[in-house]
Amino acid sequence: MVNEPDPKSDELRSAEVTVGPRSAPARAYFRAMGYDDEDFAAPLVGIANPAADLTPCNVHLTGLADAAFDRINTVGGMPVRFGTITVSDGISMGTEGMKASLVSREHIANSVELVSFAERLDGLVTLAGCDKSLPGMMMAAVRTDLPTVFCYGGTVRPGNYRGQDVTIQDVFEGVGAHASGELSEADLNELERSACPGPGACAGMFSANTMAALSEALGLAPLGSATAPAESAERLAQVRDAGELVVDCIENDRRPSEVLSRQSFKNAIRLQVAIGGSTNGVLHLIAIAREAGIELTLEDFDRISDRIPHICNLRPGGEYTMSDLHEQGGVPIVIRRLLEAGLFDGDVMTVTGRTIETDLRRLDLPPDEDVDDPVVRPIGDPIHDRGALVVLTGNLAPGGAVLKITGSEAFRHEGTARVFEGEEPAMEWVQAGKLESGDVIVVRNEGPRGGPGMREMLGITSAVVGQGHEEDVVLVTDGRFSGATRGPMIGHVSPEAAVGGPIAAIESGDTVRVDIPNRTLGVDLSASELEERLSRWHPPQAAYTAGVLGMYATLFESASNGAITNPGLTKK
Repeated sequence: MVNEPDPKSDELRSAEVTVGPRSAPARAYFRAMGYDDEDFAAPLVGIANPAADLTPCNVHLTGLADAAFDRINTVGGMPVRFGTITVSDGISMGTEGMKASLVSREHIANSVELVSFAERLDGLVTLAGCDKSLPGMMMAAVRTDLPTVFCYGGTVRPGNYRGQDVTIQDVFEGVGAHASGELSEADLNELERSACPGPGACAGMFSANTMAALSEALGLAPLGSATAPAESAERLAQVRDAGELVVDCIENDRRPSEVLSRQSFKNAIRLQVAIGGSTNGVLHLIAIAREAGIELTLEDFDRISDRIPHICNLRPGGEYTMSDLHEQGGVPIVIRRLLEAGLFDGDVMTVTGRTIETDLRRLDLPPDEDVDDPVVRPIGDPIHDRGALVVLTGNLAPGGAVLKITGSEAFRHEGTARVFEGEEPAMEWVQAGKLESGDVIVVRNEGPRGGPGMREMLGITSAVVGQGHEEDVVLVTDGRFSGATRGPMIGHVSPEAAVGGPIAAIESGDTVRVDIPNRTLGVDLSASELEERLSRWHPPQAAYTAGVLGMYATLFESASNGAITNPGLTKK
């Protein structure tokens, strides 16, 4: 006689597929994969794994998924692995394929939600590497509200080029330097071969590392888990620990809805502006907050940034990388400095069931005086007195636009608009050597709907900087930028051109003004002139009317609302 599995709590959703006579077919499928009666009595834990040979950020994730699987199995869970899509932002950058990047965030969240719902999972370990897999996994955790531990795959260490640390940022900027004749093809080839020495996400405080850091401030990942390199014993140990922690979360019914609060998101913004994080953090934090039903606006980012100093000397605007920050003690070092200055809320909850301040005390961190000031500056002696993120408004961006400060926080600029209908003609113009000091490059119809997909434009911003125009040329777009972008590059202009925003009315030759101290972005046109031009405007023909891009072109919300596509959220 075959014994029935031991009873499991009716509160566990997986009982629907592992307990009782009606579950015999489901158990038969599980038995085919090696599961047994002991497994059926345990909580069913999904390990969402976007591993792929498409990007070094994710190429190693299967080994991490296996480590989480083994630990979950050891501590009394029933682990199951499943995959999600991923795309490489860096490989698709500058191509039509980059339009799929932001769409992939939505598909990752959707796929994890679908698997969790269909298979009646009790909890999740979500792995992430390349840029959109991080917010996609966090959105899925919030949407499913299952006990979840977020795990980052880790950063790549910097490469070495003639004795200097280099990252992929240097290669992109090298393309611009090569176009202007300042870097030979042989030198560019050598740089290309040096920049990415192995697995892991891009080395600077770019989009992936930014979102990994913010996962700690949000409380969705354990404190101290963001900075360890991909190829390190620490990274492997952290993923194993996550496997144990998720079972504890299930046993104590600890869910994202109990961790996240408006204060969690305010903490994440505080950290973002202190470390000089990617502008993509704005887009993703708003999207995650919308999933959680928590109000978060562009005004929150600007108001908080006005109070928090920028203290981390990290690329792209600074000198150091994520692994350098790790050697100093990681994200907890930054949080500790903010907390001691009264600039961070230590009472918010985390996935561990403890507050951030409690978890901070439990870590073995170096004394504050041992932290190298070149990497993490003291609060009283920051890189910038205000945070590295500003939100600009004005007659060109009444719904807001976003800029990351990598140079002077007193930057002002007045220049002549050079208007382009998309990224490619603008890039051709720059690479042809037509760029002049003082220009304002305007790239429109690259927003969430207009692109569709809101492409990142690291290629063109790097070409501008690589040609020596980091401080005297501005780029304005309704698209967005890579976290590796530096210089006065203004993105997320809202409303976007495709829906008739003022950026649709600009003409080459107009005068555009940028004023960071006063937080304004404007074009030298009266309200009546703008209105008259827009009255003659017609929506551009949709680039895609079918397939996944055609579908998402109709679903994307404004960048100021996180470019979400969940129809239930757009009604809130």
